[in-house]
Amino acid sequence: MKIFNTLTRYKEEFVPIEPGKVRMYVCGPTVYNFIHIGNARPMIFFDTVRRYFEYKGYEVNFVSNFTDVDDKIIKAAAEEGVDSSEISERYIKECKKDMAGMNIRPATVHPQATKEIPGMLDMIGELLKTSHAYTAPDGTVYYRVRSFKGYGKLSHKNLDDLQSGFRTLKVTGEEAKEDPNDFVLWKPKKEGEPYWESPWCQGRPGWHIECSVMSKKYLGEQIDIHGGGEDLIFPHHENEIAQSEAVSGKTFANYWMHNAFLNIDNKKMSKSLGNFFTVREISEKYDLQVLRLFMLSAHYRSPLNFSADLMESSKASLDRILTCMEHLRDVLAKAEKKALSAEEEKALEELDALVKKYEDAMDDDFNTADAISAVFEIVKLANSTVNEQSAKQFAAKMNETLEKLLYVLGILTERKQESLDAKVEALIAERQAARKAKDFARADQIRNQLTEMGIILKDTREGVKWQRA
Repeated sequence: MKIFNTLTRYKEEFVPIEPGKVRMYVCGPTVYNFIHIGNARPMIFFDTVRRYFEYKGYEVNFVSNFTDVDDKIIKAAAEEGVDSSEISERYIKECKKDMAGMNIRPATVHPQATKEIPGMLDMIGELLKTSHAYTAPDGTVYYRVRSFKGYGKLSHKNLDDLQSGFRTLKVTGEEAKEDPNDFVLWKPKKEGEPYWESPWCQGRPGWHIECSVMSKKYLGEQIDIHGGGEDLIFPHHENEIAQSEAVSGKTFANYWMHNAFLNIDNKKMSKSLGNFFTVREISEKYDLQVLRLFMLSAHYRSPLNFSADLMESSKASLDRILTCMEHLRDVLAKAEKKALSAEEEKALEELDALVKKYEDAMDDDFNTADAISAVFEIVKLANSTVNEQSAKQFAAKMNETLEKLLYVLGILTERKQESLDAKVEALIAERQAARKAKDFARADQIRNQLTEMGIILKDTREGVKWQRA
């Protein structure tokens, strides 16, 4: 198995620290709102990586955190007039619902930053003892970037080049920095913000320290794989390396994996452009299995473009898979035990070759796009060879093989029951009420919303009728 390592920029043979075991840490979301489809890409991909390692016989310890203290969480709490913990706990629950909808298995551990403060205080203390960190007069603790000789090795950035990119004037509140590149480990509290006691001041941790601490606690000083979106390479992952290796004196992670960005209709996703979608919004129009298949349809290191046309294509592809699985189950229920025919034996040889093609693709830096192509070749083979006259063990082998390979991709093989009906009826009732109140703008808005969900309304003498597009 080969993995492209961001650190070396080469595909490298995967050799675990401990034979038969994989220690993997993936940065999770900051929980201040519903997760968006950009968050979904690393979630889906690294869940698939974990599943494939298990398919290969590895025992995987998979850790993915929730950042539950952050400026965005504090801002959302202030706007609602509630405690920041109420915001973070609410959206952790909502995130887990969306993860379940995308068939993302829970991590071995999902640590939360606010529950790991003692470990952060300990690591910051260690960094201060070794002069990798220093304290400003107001109690802020900074990491001294130039004290770590390897800084920039992940992002391949040069410290002097970074230095020249800064303005002469330092950012307000950061005058105490020795170097503009230095970053915060601990910051003083502000009015109305959550805070914790520390030897330096009442305050809260910087963002980067949490992952170093949680990775060490749940996986040890050295891990096999650290992953996340490519936007985290610098400064977040670069800073994690600086913190962790300054304390341990050991290589923090042997392999660094980063997925490329997700664009919307060939544009960067942005609220200002009006092309920002949450996973929850997508779930109102599509089964999230469609989103999962779409996310895996391109290599993880390739930019992926999200569009309605591509989602419709993924929806049709998923339907092909599910139709094939239904066909196999129907045949299995009626098939008889008998000797394999010569044609069936030949088909099973083709099946073995396609399984190898699938595994070769996944072994080559988790090429899910080519693995999915192999799955569709198996679907085509099954559709053309399995019928009512098939031997039971032949149909069973086809079914079992597809089940295993689709499980690795996280694709469920049974159709989900419809769950939109109650919501549709509620929206129709709201639209009727809006029309009665002569709020035609709201009525039109609801009709458009239903259209986007694939629901067509017809106003008849008997009342409003609806059907799926």
